[in-house]
Amino acid sequence: MIMLTHTLFLNRPEGEIRIEIRIHKPAPKDGCWACAFEIDWPEETKTMSGAGVDALQALVVSLQMIGVQIYTSSYHHDGALRAYEGQEGYGFPVSRNVRDMLIGVDKIYL
Repeated sequence: MIMLTHTLFLNRPEGEIRIEIRIHKPAPKDGCWACAFEIDWPEETKTMSGAGVDALQALVVSLQMIGVQIYTSSYHHDGALRAYEGQEGYGFPVSRNVRDMLIGVDKIYL
């Protein structure tokens, strides 16, 4: 069950492309909790899950995994990706080893 969605925008010569992110409700799986998500990159949909000892931990891990996927993407590196009009950042936390890559409001608040 999809719990929430978020949209990023990729600037291309032919126009802006919407990149949808879907986060599913955490659910018990194999003795722990898992929180699945999808990112609709232009070349493929990336499907992954974060896991934890409870639903909250699984959700937080998934949000961080999404942030890492965004910040390590070639689209971020090229400066062609945005989430908000007139504002840098994507709205997702990242794990400690990627925090030096944060930009804009993410750098301030996440």
